[in-house]
Amino acid sequence: MNDPQASLRLTAPAAARNAAPILDVLRTALPVRGTVLEIASGTGQHAVHFAAALPGIDWQPSDADPRARASIAAWRDHAGLANLRAPLDLDVRREPWPVDAAIGSLAAIVCINMIHISPWEATIALMKGAGARVAPGGALVLYGPYRRNGAHTAPSNEAFDADLRARDPAWGVRDLEAVEALARAEGFVLEAVVPMPANNFTVVFRKEKAAASAH
Repeated sequence: MNDPQASLRLTAPAAARNAAPILDVLRTALPVRGTVLEIASGTGQHAVHFAAALPGIDWQPSDADPRARASIAAWRDHAGLANLRAPLDLDVRREPWPVDAAIGSLAAIVCINMIHISPWEATIALMKGAGARVAPGGALVLYGPYRRNGAHTAPSNEAFDADLRARDPAWGVRDLEAVEALARAEGFVLEAVVPMPANNFTVVFRKEKAAASAH
């Protein structure tokens, strides 16, 4: 049978390869139920994979790129998952985020492969937005390559960093310590840094809970 939406469903080989390892971390980092906002959802392959595997989660994909949103919508229609929402047009640097009125506080935010392929201002905005929207005890989960202690973790990452900066000087593999500092300023503590295939990491931050009253 001819599928009119097949041409809209973009595919990324990396998304197919890393979905299972990332899901393993998400099973531990995310609550059983709640709304999770995925930022920079890309093709939509991850959104379908995670929503299918985590039926108690209300998965909200988003992307600033209209072509990506069309792909996410096509993957969503193809999968027919009740807990996968339609994609939002969301650029972290543009306030207010469109998720605010519809959802309110979030159980978690997941952001895969955005920080190194965007200006540093986008990471700052991501952290500020997450700090304002993730509920206490909730998670901020990031995935991608990072420098650690001022150095690349593999020669391939160093070459990738050079390629990114050649394409756009504002891009590049970030120092995990700098990312952690931004997160900490917005009320998150670093919970886990999990090595992933292809010299990437899944990084889990946890939103601090308010201190108990002294009364």
